Amino acid sequence: MNLPVSLALRGHHTTDDQARAAWTQVMATLREVDAIFSTWRPDSHVSRLGRGELPLDDCPPEVAEVLALGELAERQSGGAFRIRRAGPDGEVVLDPTGVVKGWAVERAADHLRVLEATDFCLSAGGDLACRTLDPETPPWRIGIEHPLDPSRLIAVVPVSTGAVATSGTAHRGQHLVDGRTARPPTGVASVTVVAASLTWADIDATAAYAHGRQAAQWLRTRPGRTGLVVWADGSTTLVDETPGVTGTNRESDGKASCPGIGTTRDGTVSERPAVARGAHASGESGTGGRQPGAAFDHHEREPGSADQQQVEQRVLTQMMRQRSHVDQLVWQ
Repeated sequence: MNLPVSLALRGHHTTDDQARAAWTQVMATLREVDAIFSTWRPDSHVSRLGRGELPLDDCPPEVAEVLALGELAERQSGGAFRIRRAGPDGEVVLDPTGVVKGWAVERAADHLRVLEATDFCLSAGGDLACRTLDPETPPWRIGIEHPLDPSRLIAVVPVSTGAVATSGTAHRGQHLVDGRTARPPTGVASVTVVAASLTWADIDATAAYAHGRQAAQWLRTRPGRTGLVVWADGSTTLVDETPGVTGTNRESDGKASCPGIGTTRDGTVSERPAVARGAHASGESGTGGRQPGAAFDHHEREPGSADQQQVEQRVLTQMMRQRSHVDQLVWQ
């Protein structure tokens, strides 16, 4: 799959050499992770480990770290989330993809944290890691696509520092299964999770989705998480762990606003924030000379398609206008 990766910067370092060097390091980290963990590359460490050609001790230490996270997620999800699944011939297939993306983006974001007096919003395939240093600066506004109509927003999430991850099948088709049954879950269209860690926001969004009709019920057991579950009929359930917020875990029709995650009134996109699988990111102008965040359109398309060429042209135009950076990683 094509995984679009975008970065919005605001503050002291946006277009200087330090910003460009940090962006280069971000992409280098993601490519290194791909070389180790891609299940589509037969020469990756994970592929060789899964085939029994390489012992775990001979893999980079990151492999053991990711496998441990996957095993912990399996226990905490009651088996709905699994990194090992039955293959078409009944053999056990190792696939830590559900852990790797959020973990990798969070790891790559470390290169941005060294930029002094600079906020960032790093997005990979719609999962975002954000930082805002000045509490007086408006938060990043993360728009959540409607899984039944990706041209609309179903919610807007203000995030100063934290992570947002969405799990669903709107862009990639049915690729998620309940680890307990090895079957696709039913009744749920998407799950978005807001948390301090992108690793766990991504894991929990996937695990909640795998629970199907029990997605919101399971997500309520996760401390420190705020979530939005969109059901197959377009209705929504908010799971809000914000301190002091009452009336949480409510059912709605997707039109009522609520603390933390605000659903749009009519679902239409009035602004054009960044579009990546399930999420949009928009920065607001701050004080002290801060720059506005980027507004990019990204879609998962096959390389060379007319749609992708149009997207890339818009990205290039907006990149020059808004002093942000964008790249695309082929993550397979």
